Amino acid sequence: MRIRYSQWTEQSETAEQQLQRLLRTFTMLLLYTSGDVQEALELLQELQEHSGSPSPVTMDEFIELLRLRGYVEEGSDGMLHPTAKALQLLRMEALNEIFRTLRKSDLGFHETVHSGDGIEWLPETREYTFGDQPSTIDPTETLTNALLRSRSLEEFQLRQEDVRVHETEHLTSCATVLLIDVSHSMILYGEDRITPAKQVALALAELIRRRYPKDTLEVVIFGDEARRISIADIPFITVGPFHTNTRDGLRLARMLLRRCRDANKQIFMLTDGKPSAIFEDNGRLYKNAFGLDPRIVNKTLEEALACRRDGIVISTFMLARDPYLVNFVEELTRVNRGRAFYCGLRRLGETVFVDYILNRRRTFRM
Repeated sequence: MRIRYSQWTEQSETAEQQLQRLLRTFTMLLLYTSGDVQEALELLQELQEHSGSPSPVTMDEFIELLRLRGYVEEGSDGMLHPTAKALQLLRMEALNEIFRTLRKSDLGFHETVHSGDGIEWLPETREYTFGDQPSTIDPTETLTNALLRSRSLEEFQLRQEDVRVHETEHLTSCATVLLIDVSHSMILYGEDRITPAKQVALALAELIRRRYPKDTLEVVIFGDEARRISIADIPFITVGPFHTNTRDGLRLARMLLRRCRDANKQIFMLTDGKPSAIFEDNGRLYKNAFGLDPRIVNKTLEEALACRRDGIVISTFMLARDPYLVNFVEELTRVNRGRAFYCGLRRLGETVFVDYILNRRRTFRM
């Protein structure tokens, strides 16, 4: 068979490949517009007009295709809305997008330093006991034991005491709260920080559903106050004219994790700003957006310490690098004995995923 190679051009794509690329673009725009189908379609049409690349279908045909595939439906208001199938596609596309940047060596399961029921073999072996999985049997050492005991091949007989099995790394479950800052600073200075945060949340939810079904993921957004949302609501997160009540976010996350029986509990906090609000004892919201208010900072650090006492590790993913903000995050990390990452938007998903997958090679110890 002869193979002829040629330079790739956009025209080299089949109509189905062009359609899939168009669908991926639409899902990203849907995330950017917080689930507004009409706005996403308008942006998609503008992109097509400016790119000049040929489209396999017209916009009307594309909308009809979205209907037929069950991605959009008409609501009681006469407008198009994303379906549950579209939200699942958003999660899958977010997961695939992030995993494209990860090396194979970065991936793994929730391993700990303890041996037990798992799938990763350790070098050590032990005698077979009732209930051990046949897949963990070490054939080399087992046959060697049987041959050493037998005088000849004619007398070869395998006994239970000959069987050796590999120890395996214990796979642990983990409860995670993803804490997302929705204060006004997440869209300041012409930089969209909320869309990458939503993408990470969707991808993390899909990763856990596929690979770690015993893990727990809760999502909490915080501005003036903290609020728990469902995974289905992640694409519809919007930024408001809010201050940053980090303390209330940590408090709600800690309350949610208290209900979980998992040995490992952690908070992933995605933020770009300083704490600028707290609730006082009388329930009134105290706000101060100028500098680091010691009153707000101290209460926030107290909540981080409370998380540490409850065995909860806080991983802070900082989207800003102002020196005084870095100092605050370092102090919060020291109090909680957690982790801090200073990452850009492009590497946010990669940083979160590597930490999520790899940090449980060990059991958390506070």
